[in-house]
Amino acid sequence: MAVSMRDVDSAFHGAGQKPGIEIWRIENFQPAPVPKSSYGNFFTGDAYLILKTTSLRNGAIRHDIHYWLGKDTTQDEAGTAAIKTVELDAALGGRAVQYREVQGHETEKFLSYFKPCIFPQTRWGGIWLQVPFARSSLNHDDIFILDTDSKIFQFNGLNSSIQERAKALEVVQFIKDTYHDGKCEVAAVDDGKLMADAEAGEFWGYFGGFAPLPRKPASEIDKHVENFIAKLLCVNKGQLKVIEADKLTRKLLDTYKCYLLDCGVEVFVWMGRNTSLDERKAASSAAEDLLREPNRQRTHVIRIIEGFETVMFRSKFDVWPQTTEVGLSEDARGKVAALLKRQGFNVKGLNKATPVKEEPQPYIDCTGNLQVWRVNGKEKTLLSTPDVSKFYSGDCYVFQYTYPGEDKEEHLVGTWFGKKSILKRTSSILLSYKMVESLKFQAAQARIYEGKEPVQFFSIFQSFTVFKGGLSSGYINFLKESDTVDDTYSEEGLALFRVQGSGPDNMQAIQVEPVASSLNSSYCYILHSASTLFTWTGSLTTPEDQELVERQLDVIKPNIQSRTHKREGTESEHFWSLLGGKCEYPSRKVSKEPESDPHLFSCTFLKVQVTEIFHFTQDDLMTEDIFILDCHSDIFVWVGQHVDLKNKLEAFNIGEKYLECDFLLEKLSRKTPIFCVMEGNEPPFFTRFFTWDSAKATMHGNSFQRKLAIVKNGVTPTSDKPRRRTPTSYGGRSSVPDKSQRSRSMSFSPDRVRVRGRSPAFNALAANFENPNARNLSTPPPVVRKIYPKSFTPDSIKLAPRSTAIAKLTASFEQPKVHIMPKSVKVSSDVNKLKPAVSTRQTATSMSTRIEALTIQEDLKEDEAEDEEGLIIFPYDRVKITSTNPVSGIDVTKRETYLSSIEFKEKFGMTKETFYKLPKWRQNKLKLTLELF
Repeated sequence: MAVSMRDVDSAFHGAGQKPGIEIWRIENFQPAPVPKSSYGNFFTGDAYLILKTTSLRNGAIRHDIHYWLGKDTTQDEAGTAAIKTVELDAALGGRAVQYREVQGHETEKFLSYFKPCIFPQTRWGGIWLQVPFARSSLNHDDIFILDTDSKIFQFNGLNSSIQERAKALEVVQFIKDTYHDGKCEVAAVDDGKLMADAEAGEFWGYFGGFAPLPRKPASEIDKHVENFIAKLLCVNKGQLKVIEADKLTRKLLDTYKCYLLDCGVEVFVWMGRNTSLDERKAASSAAEDLLREPNRQRTHVIRIIEGFETVMFRSKFDVWPQTTEVGLSEDARGKVAALLKRQGFNVKGLNKATPVKEEPQPYIDCTGNLQVWRVNGKEKTLLSTPDVSKFYSGDCYVFQYTYPGEDKEEHLVGTWFGKKSILKRTSSILLSYKMVESLKFQAAQARIYEGKEPVQFFSIFQSFTVFKGGLSSGYINFLKESDTVDDTYSEEGLALFRVQGSGPDNMQAIQVEPVASSLNSSYCYILHSASTLFTWTGSLTTPEDQELVERQLDVIKPNIQSRTHKREGTESEHFWSLLGGKCEYPSRKVSKEPESDPHLFSCTFLKVQVTEIFHFTQDDLMTEDIFILDCHSDIFVWVGQHVDLKNKLEAFNIGEKYLECDFLLEKLSRKTPIFCVMEGNEPPFFTRFFTWDSAKATMHGNSFQRKLAIVKNGVTPTSDKPRRRTPTSYGGRSSVPDKSQRSRSMSFSPDRVRVRGRSPAFNALAANFENPNARNLSTPPPVVRKIYPKSFTPDSIKLAPRSTAIAKLTASFEQPKVHIMPKSVKVSSDVNKLKPAVSTRQTATSMSTRIEALTIQEDLKEDEAEDEEGLIIFPYDRVKITSTNPVSGIDVTKRETYLSSIEFKEKFGMTKETFYKLPKWRQNKLKLTLELF
């Protein structure tokens, strides 16, 4: 495309030269820069251009352009924004992907620039007008935030998910920090709780009292999208012509034309590289005209230049050839830069950044303890220390690596599949699963194939050798049954090894076919036959490469003193005769692909329907879900603590299905390494992709409960997650280091009071009240506790006086609340001024009551106490609504949970387990009858 600077607005001077965001607002049909202090605030009557510049790991610069249209934007302003977007792309060299954003229906990519959200404003007063302040605006499907002078309410629709509720709390946090200086109360109101909760009553009071909410009907827009069939249209002089074809293929797109691919929810504008700027503007205008049809308000427009097609666009075609990414040629780049420079533009933004050439780092402590087993049928054999890094292609291996972590020992359990080990892989998987199970699933797992080993694997083994053939009984049986020639390595036989690596801590010797075509000028080799030993160095190798040969000789042929060294070009006849004669061989090194930018996907269980999360952070990892982190060279499957066991066991299958589906169209190998990471046990080579807070990974509760506690408390609470005991070794070398080398998590005190089934808070109290000789009962801990109770040290448990113990336990409970349960709520000016005062004496009295209840429970028989594990028990007369002596500080929506199993069955006529299987309406009806609701 020929670029004329007369067609490029001067407001775009110097745009896109630095990573970050730049925003322009359309004023009088011209783009005007927006101050950075106003980023994220958009007026509903205006149109904006947003440029996102990203510096990729490979040194390239990527531009994404969005034009945002407020709901009150005029058609003329919308058209101007579309045209100016094309001009901005031209000023950047014609390679940017362009997106049309409509208020209320923005793409996830666009919203990720302004976390936690954007704030559309009117011209008059800057008031947020998301929905009218009326009960009719509420529904069961969405989440609403009500901001008052002293309290922020989050109303969670009945059909909203935990993940959606947790995300909404990020907006609550923003409002609290920005407009209340972080000093206001936060309340969560769940749809359906009626007036039983004080905060729910206060919330509904703002709307004149509670009333049922209508169901949200399916819109005509949703029905239109569901029934839409994609079609390809050619733009010719502003007119659209449908392209008739049985299948969508790349061959349908002509480089001299522009096309629209209408997919219903998205319209793609594809612009050939040989089209003019006017033709591209005409195509953009045609797309705007298309969206004026009924039910197209939510449609996104994405404009793409030939050669820079997005994954989403390519996935719409039945056939799309696999091509390398097309970059702007240096000649073309120079011409564009020279043209812009003559016009007075700064052209630094067009210069491709120099890629950072760094050796991949393992991001794992390599001083830990390694144990390796060879798989023999359904059993495994521990390898001795000299053989721990010697693998055979016909075998499978299981390894466990224990290394010091931040505050505890970390574990990595993995399987290594040789290229000829297909028959034994199932056994390897089962054996590794048993090892992870014995570690209480507190280990990262890896599934690795020969030839695709990640840098962490090589760094752990440091010196690694792969021999041909196999030693396991399974491989031997395979040879017998298949009548295959045994090519297992023999010290006296003919063998050729390629030596590779980055240094003494990361070097490998791989046995290859002993033929001349296996040589490569970029590597060093070891060739031996009986007592003959050659070393061969390619002409492109470095002194560091040659040093690795000397080190590997000590592993492969430690007892041979004499050998002959040959440089490339000085080989003898004997050397070539051992390799079957001289022939051509490659000279270029098989370069490792540079580390690419990672992509994070949320995953639908088993179906592996993924949704990409842009500009992801640790907070995007929801404890109820499974996520896939695609790093190209390897992938991680992150599993939340609250994922059910069935889906946890499918983690590797989900990873393999992801590779099979190839969502990013990267043509990744099906043998790409897969790491399975459990929440709370993330290894450093996973957390390096985030700004990681280990305290968040060990918090209690679901995603919503965790974030609610942070929003209310203002900081991330410290978890009381107990330190793990040292795992059992599988024989051979112990996985337990010397005392001097133990991590902090391995320290313990023999004086620590440990009572089966109790929480840390109760143990702290028990240490001060119980007789050491008393019988060890399983006493239920208090149910009304903070999601993140305080942790206690052994010394504080042993030495703290009675009053201190009471105070510590008090800190783990919720503060008493004022429960308002009137039939109707009237709003008064003092509604936000009700703040119950809690004195130390009142707290002590309340604690005495709780301690008394705990003491009563200690006298119950042991089986009954275990049945109530995790709950504090109160008599029925104290938990019912009409009680004359009610219990304070309990969850009033779940009064029945405070009854013992015996009393529960007596009142309800069934067990708790049976009760909670009933429909919700049936539960509420029974509770209402018993004055518990």
